[in-house]
Amino acid sequence: MSTDRRTPLARARGLGSAHAGVGHWWRQRLTAAALVPLGLWLAVALVRLSGAPHATVQAWLAAPWNAIAMLLLLAVAGLHLALGLQVIVEDYVHRKAAAVALRGLVTAGCLGLLAVGGYAVLYVAFGR
Repeated sequence: MSTDRRTPLARARGLGSAHAGVGHWWRQRLTAAALVPLGLWLAVALVRLSGAPHATVQAWLAAPWNAIAMLLLLAVAGLHLALGLQVIVEDYVHRKAAAVALRGLVTAGCLGLLAVGGYAVLYVAFGR
């Protein structure tokens, strides 16, 4: 016999996949959609720059619009990576402490990659 006197609707509120998953799903889809034009931009640029000397590639990345686009690509790709890895951790890691630790490592790793990539782009864009 149950001592819970709440209605079934009251017991179900705030539970299940509809609680916070929709926002995560939308962020993942928006970052994927943003990666399409940014990825095409990078692919075209790499084809055009193939075989070019190092100084030419450096001058191309130092151009303001190219540096901004590259930083945007890094940020969006990093966020998309973090969102995707978070889903993997949530789906396959069943111990609460391990899941929390792995989500922290995922976040720290993605921020670290973004910091290193951003530093590299800014280093080239603003010179030595």
